[in-house]
Amino acid sequence: MSTIFTHPAEKPVRRPGSEVLRTLVGAGDRIGRFVLPFLAAGLALNLMRPELFSVGGPPAVVRGVAFAVLVPGVVIWAWSVALILSRVPCGELITGGPYALVKHPLYTSVGLLVLPAAGLLLDSWLGIALGAVLYIAARRYAPAEEAALAHAFGAAWDDYRERVLVTWL
Repeated sequence: MSTIFTHPAEKPVRRPGSEVLRTLVGAGDRIGRFVLPFLAAGLALNLMRPELFSVGGPPAVVRGVAFAVLVPGVVIWAWSVALILSRVPCGELITGGPYALVKHPLYTSVGLLVLPAAGLLLDSWLGIALGAVLYIAARRYAPAEEAALAHAFGAAWDDYRERVLVTWL
């Protein structure tokens, strides 16, 4: 169980659901805190000076490629979320579906597919920049998440890590 402090003078309060939530979130909260200032600054600048972010109204080819990247990105993200919500609370190590391709399909799909494609479709390179920042944050915080998974699943994690198709994403 996780320990939650409600006030410095109070004793810690244990919340049974907080450990499950921590497991579901993984490194997502740390990644979000890392990306949030870039998102806020980028959106503010984009609103004040949209001409700085314009990609020139994407030509049909770029729109087609962006859409072709966005659709699988959203599908992989949604599939990853569904697997996390259905299997992690049961204490299962997820090794199938998009997890057979990369160890962190949720972070990878949003950072490398969804954000860049959405940015291009919205006529802004901000999506590409935010995707890169999210990917950097995921690479920074993923090792701690992987260490926790290795500790929790032992040999099953080692076997999975060796079988995953693209180990560097």
